[in-house]
Amino acid sequence: MLNVQLAKDTFYTAFQARIAAGNPARTVVVRELLRPGVVVAENELPGAAVDGIAPADAFCLRWTGLTVDTHAALPLLTLTCEIRYATDGTTSFAGMDRGRALAQMDAELATAISSAPQSVSTQTAASTNVFWSDAAFQPAVMRNERMERVTEVEVFSYGQ
Repeated sequence: MLNVQLAKDTFYTAFQARIAAGNPARTVVVRELLRPGVVVAENELPGAAVDGIAPADAFCLRWTGLTVDTHAALPLLTLTCEIRYATDGTTSFAGMDRGRALAQMDAELATAISSAPQSVSTQTAASTNVFWSDAAFQPAVMRNERMERVTEVEVFSYGQ
């Protein structure tokens, strides 16, 4: 059985745990709850702050692609995960440290994605491994006073 949602949830949980371990201060408030600074756009309410842009100083995951290769013994799912993040800088520097703040987020993301192992096992009866590529960073973009970046990660899982 192809369990796309299991693959997405497993990657999200692993990524969120790695971000929280690397920088416990990276948090976000969504629906009045403080949590590690990673959100998944499809899991939030329509029209929420994560709908269309990333909240400042948090990572926002969007699932933008899916392919299934059925030519092997088990079907291979390939999901494209777009990770958007942005910063306004800090108020103590009047936002003029946006580049440094974005570079810090770049480093946190790169460490979370590329640290070994680049895989995790699902914790369900249909146990399988979820593994992923390195992040492909797109150029930073200035949008008004905010610096933003988008990266893509390919996430893989074998169907049962």
